[in-house]
Amino acid sequence: MIDVLVVDDDPRVALINAAYVAKVPGFRAVARVHSAAEALAFLDARPVDLLLLDHYLPDENGLDLVRRLRQLGRHTDVIMVTAARDLATVQSAMRLGALQYLVKPFAFAGLRAKLEAYAALRATLAVGGEAEQAEVDRIFGALASATTPVELPKGHSPGTADLVRGVLRSTPGTLSAQEIADRAGVSRQTAQRYLKLLERGGRVRLSLRYGETGRPEHRYAWVPSEPGPGPGPGPG
Repeated sequence: MIDVLVVDDDPRVALINAAYVAKVPGFRAVARVHSAAEALAFLDARPVDLLLLDHYLPDENGLDLVRRLRQLGRHTDVIMVTAARDLATVQSAMRLGALQYLVKPFAFAGLRAKLEAYAALRATLAVGGEAEQAEVDRIFGALASATTPVELPKGHSPGTADLVRGVLRSTPGTLSAQEIADRAGVSRQTAQRYLKLLERGGRVRLSLRYGETGRPEHRYAWVPSEPGPGPGPGPG
């Protein structure tokens, strides 16, 4: 189980974010705090795996909190969840080692995709040992998403696109359309629509698995590195 501390100055938002975390299998929100001081005090008593961290806190900003944690030798993973959109803050978050940056407001699907990608990254790193270049590329791409938002075709939902992307990103191997549909909680036909869109955009690789009889099974895998411009869903 991945323990998450939700840090947000707004108690209502913190409650919603904690509820979102609890809906993602393998995660639990162990507490909600509303200031940097409260976060530090909690972490002194109980370390966690991940901070879901707002930037705008009443006593100091979220990035200052991360700096203090690093100075104290604490390397708790961080996903920024904030309304701060300026590139200077985004760049500082990257330099301090934030693994993701989610801009408010967002839907559950957006956070779910990032948490699932984070879980997949932890699972990969837990294996240990050495890695070939392809594996290194996959690790660095595990939390990445398309950088240029692209308008979805009519009839496609950004939330559903996030669900399908999250399932694919959190799975190191290949999946069938039915397996993706089951994990995303959508119908097989819906999953296939989004898979075709992602494949055209270069975000999904399609392969065929041949059995002893019948038609070959379509298998899908996420492509972690950015393949270049092309149509497809925007970022999660």
